[in-house]
Amino acid sequence: MAWISLILAGLFEMFGVAMINKLHRDRNWQSLVLMFLGFGASFIFLSYAMETLPMGTAYAIWTGIGASGGAIVGMLLYGESKDWKRLVFITMVLCAAVGLKLVS
Repeated sequence: MAWISLILAGLFEMFGVAMINKLHRDRNWQSLVLMFLGFGASFIFLSYAMETLPMGTAYAIWTGIGASGGAIVGMLLYGESKDWKRLVFITMVLCAAVGLKLVS
C-alpha cells in the first residue's frame, strides 16, 4: 500500500506543478485552489508512504515522478520541446526510480 500511496503522491505532485503553470498563465482563484489541493494531497500521500518506506527512497521516487511527469505534462499540454535528449534524461530519471524500488 505504501508504494501505491507513493505513486499517488507523485501524480498529485505532477498535478500541482501543472496548476502552477496554469496559475501563471490564467491568474484565477480556481487554479490557485487546485494547486494547493494537488500539493496538499501529494504531501499527505507522501507522509503516509514514509511511514513504511525509507525516507531517502520515498523522497527520491516522489521527486522523480514529479519532475519527470512535470516535464512530460509540459511537452504534451504546453508545447514544450520534445527533443530526444530530454526524453533520454526523463527515461534515466524513471529508470533510477525503478532501480530504487528494486533495491528497497
